[in-house]
Amino acid sequence: MRASIKAILAAAAAIIPAVAAVAPASAQHLRIGLREDPDILDPTLSRTYVGRIVYMALCDKLFDINERLEIVPQLATGFRWESPTQLLITLRENVRFHDGEVMDAEAVRYSLDRHLNMQGSFRRSEIADMERVEVVDPRTVRIVLKGPSASFLSALTDRAGMIVSPRAAEAAGRNFGTRPVCAGPFRFVERVAQERIVVERFREYWDAANIHFDRVTYLPIPDNTVRLANLQSGAVEFVERMEPDDMRTIQRNRNLRAVAVDELGYQSITINIANGERANNPLGRDARVRQAFELAIDRAALNQVVYQGMYTPTRQPWPPANPFHVRDFPPTQRNVERARALLREAGVTTPVQVELTVPNNPDLRQVGEVIQAMVNEAGFNLTLRAMEFASSLQAAQRGDFQTYLVGWSGRTDPDGNFFTFTRTGGGQNDGRYSNPEVDRLLDAARTELDLEKRKDLYAQALRIAMGQDVARIYLWHRKNIMAHSARLTGYRPVSDGMIRLQGMRLQ
Repeated sequence: MRASIKAILAAAAAIIPAVAAVAPASAQHLRIGLREDPDILDPTLSRTYVGRIVYMALCDKLFDINERLEIVPQLATGFRWESPTQLLITLRENVRFHDGEVMDAEAVRYSLDRHLNMQGSFRRSEIADMERVEVVDPRTVRIVLKGPSASFLSALTDRAGMIVSPRAAEAAGRNFGTRPVCAGPFRFVERVAQERIVVERFREYWDAANIHFDRVTYLPIPDNTVRLANLQSGAVEFVERMEPDDMRTIQRNRNLRAVAVDELGYQSITINIANGERANNPLGRDARVRQAFELAIDRAALNQVVYQGMYTPTRQPWPPANPFHVRDFPPTQRNVERARALLREAGVTTPVQVELTVPNNPDLRQVGEVIQAMVNEAGFNLTLRAMEFASSLQAAQRGDFQTYLVGWSGRTDPDGNFFTFTRTGGGQNDGRYSNPEVDRLLDAARTELDLEKRKDLYAQALRIAMGQDVARIYLWHRKNIMAHSARLTGYRPVSDGMIRLQGMRLQ
C-alpha cells in the first residue's frame, strides 16, 4: 500500500524545506536521513538502533567490528587473555574526550563501572560477567570476570564498550544524554527532538586524518517515501534502511547508489507475559494461546506482501549464515484449524482481544494490518496501536503493551541476540518472560568455550523459550538497504548496519 504520487509529493514538500534549512549543503557537510528519532544519547541508558548510528560519530568504543565481522581495536590497541577470567586491554595514547580530558585507563574503569552499576542501565546484562576493572597503568586495564565468558569481548564492540568522559558524566548525572561527551570523531552540538541532531568535527580526534566532514546532521524522517524523496532532491546525502520496493527507483537514478546487506538481527513480536497488569490476558497467561497466535501467521506470505519476498522468514534470532542458526527449527507453517483447536483447548472466549503496538512508519503499519487479517481468521480480534518509535520502547519497558512489533539490529556473538531478551531479569526482556531451565542454559552458554557444546545449549534454550513457551515470535531477517548520493564515497557496508564516517567524503 504505497502512498499515491500526490501524497508523496505533498509529504516531501513538507519535509524538504525544513531539512534544507538546517545548513547549506557543502562538501564538508553530510546529512543523513534516519528511519526514527533516537532515544536518549547516553550509551548506558539507550537502546535504539538509530541511536547507535549517531554514536558512530560521537562515541568510540574499545573495539569495533570490520566487514568480515572480526573484532578489531578502536580505543584499545590490543587485548590478551591472561587466564579464562582475566582480560588485559591496552589503550591508545593521545586520545582526548570532547571536553579536553584525557581518555585513559581510569576513564575506562569509570565507564565500564557506570555501564554495569548505573540504575536503569541497559548494558548491565551485556557485561554481567564482569566482577571488576583494575587500572594497571594509564594505558592498561585488567578486566576480571566472575567466570569464563565466550561473549564478553564481543559486548565491548557496542555500547558497553563506549567510553564516556568521567568529568562530564559526573557533572551531568542522569542528564548526560542531553549533551554527551565521548571520544569519537565528532562532538555534540545540538538536538531538536523529532527534527535534527547536529555534530561537528572534533579536531583533536585520534584518527583525524580519516575524517573529512566538518559537520554531520542526522534527520529523523520516518516515512520511507519522504526519506527517499529527500535523497532524490539532494536535501540529504545518505538514507538508512530503505524498503525493497525502493531499490528499483534508486537503481534507475544515475545520481544515487543502493547497497543491500544481510543483517545480523531480526524482526519479531514481543509478548507481554509478566510485565504488569497488561500481561493479565489470555495471551500472556497461556502458552497455548500464544502458540495459536503464531500458527495464525504466514511468515512467507507476510514477507511477500510487504517486502516482495526479499527478507528471510525465521523462528529464531540467528540468521541462516550465523553458525549458531538452528537448522532443525524452521518457521511454523500457518495452520488456522490447529490454532482454533488450541484456543478451544485453552478454554478462552473468542474472539480473543489482543493489541499490537507498532512503530509508526508505513511498512510496519502495513505489517500490522496483514497480521491483523491473518490472526482474525483464527479467532483473535487484533487492534493496532501505532506509536512513535522511541515512545514505543519506553511503553514496552514499563509494561504498557500486550504485543509489540519490534526489530533488533543484531550482534556478532549469539549471546547478543538472545540473552538480554530472554533471560529472567534481562535488560531488554520487556515481556518479563522467565523460565529457570532457560536461564540455566543461557548462563551455561555464556561460559562454554567449546563451539559445538555452546551451539547445543542455545538450541536447547531456543526450543523451550520459543517452541514450548512462545516467549517471542520471530518473523524475518531483513536486508539493510542503504542508499546515498553518487557523490559520496568511502562508505563501508557492514552487516550491523552502522554508518562509519571514517574514510567517507563528498566529491
